[in-house]
Amino acid sequence: MILLLNLLWVLFGGFILAVGWFLAGVLAAISIVGLPWARACFNIASFSLWPFGREAVSRRELTGRGDLGTGAFGLIGNIVWLVLFGVWLAIGHLVAAVACAVTIIGIPFAVQHVKLAAISLAPVGMAVVARRQAG
Repeated sequence: MILLLNLLWVLFGGFILAVGWFLAGVLAAISIVGLPWARACFNIASFSLWPFGREAVSRRELTGRGDLGTGAFGLIGNIVWLVLFGVWLAIGHLVAAVACAVTIIGIPFAVQHVKLAAISLAPVGMAVVARRQAG
C-alpha cells in the first residue's frame, strides 16, 4: 500500500515540490555559508518525493543528544531559512494540500503536504527515517 501511495504521490504533484526542495538546496549550496541549509533541503527533497512510510524527526529526539543543527546555531539557521526559503515552500505545500483535499481520495495526500509545510518552516536539525524507526 505504501508503494502505491508513493507512486500516486509522485504522479500527482509530489515530484514538482521535490524539485522545489532540490532547487532550494542547490541555491543554498552555491555559497559555502549555505551548506547546512543545502543538506537539510536535500534530505527533505527525498522525503518530499517519497513521503509515505517515512517521518521527519528531530535529530535530538532520534539520537538522544544534541548537535550543531539542533542547538542555538540550528535555531538561527532555521530563522534565516524561514525568511529566505521556508515561507515559499510552505505556501507551495499548503496550496497543494488544499488542491488535494478537494476530493476524498486526495485527503491522505493533503495530510502529507501539511506535514511537509510544517517541516518547510524549520528543516535544520531534522532527519528523515522510516516510520517504524521514528516511533
